[in-house]
Amino acid sequence: MTNAIPYIMDDPREAMRLELKVDPEMWVHKYVAHRLSPGFKVLDVGCGPGVILREIAELDPTIRATGVEISPDRVRMAVDKHADTSRISFTAGDAHAMQFPSNSFDFVYSRMLFQYLPDKQGALAEVVRVCRPGGTVLLQDLDGQLLWHYPESPGVQRAVETVVKALGKTGFDPFVGRKLYRLAQLAGLENLKVDVECYHLIAGEIRPHILEQWKLKLDIAFAQIAQVLGQQGARKQIDCFLEYLQRPDTLTYSTVFTVVGEKPF
Repeated sequence: MTNAIPYIMDDPREAMRLELKVDPEMWVHKYVAHRLSPGFKVLDVGCGPGVILREIAELDPTIRATGVEISPDRVRMAVDKHADTSRISFTAGDAHAMQFPSNSFDFVYSRMLFQYLPDKQGALAEVVRVCRPGGTVLLQDLDGQLLWHYPESPGVQRAVETVVKALGKTGFDPFVGRKLYRLAQLAGLENLKVDVECYHLIAGEIRPHILEQWKLKLDIAFAQIAQVLGQQGARKQIDCFLEYLQRPDTLTYSTVFTVVGEKPF
């Protein structure tokens, strides 16, 4: 199971799925735009296909945006996708050991990455290292994903918890959202601000386009789920989970934490 999460992240369909899930304009204007100034250098750690980074670069022609991503294939996809602008650059790299000089960026952010990282404190130390003194760090990640449902289906719940426990060996943590505040404290960030919002919320029968996203997500993860439950068990539990989401009497949700802090001078 140690290669499960990297495999999922490297699947080219995952980049497409992540791009479909986010509204870059809304996200940037809600969390980022008011924190930037002209001439800022911005770093996206775990940038994926780069759609958010592109939106940030378009806020002001003097902003320079850089994305670092562990998957070389995804970096190539991002470079090709944004080849029409020279103000965005992408590089392959590990969040635990980034190849940037210290104090290089005015604003550093990471969205939905820390749930996958085996050494979360070490990675955040790297994020802080490359941020300039007085600069801003923004972390955003989920809490309780895949785990909170009502009315509970014992079979579905047991299968989800079994798979999540096995993925924990890779560093995957479905409760990392609530831990970001303490991680930020330990990393020395100051003037911390915390926001908690609902993220996944499916009340009653799931909408068709959201169902298709879940089907794609579970199809991408099928090989890893099968390592835990077996081929037949994986297919059965995936079908049961999708049936659960389509019931009119069920509710599924998770939360998202956003933690923002400043690197001290």
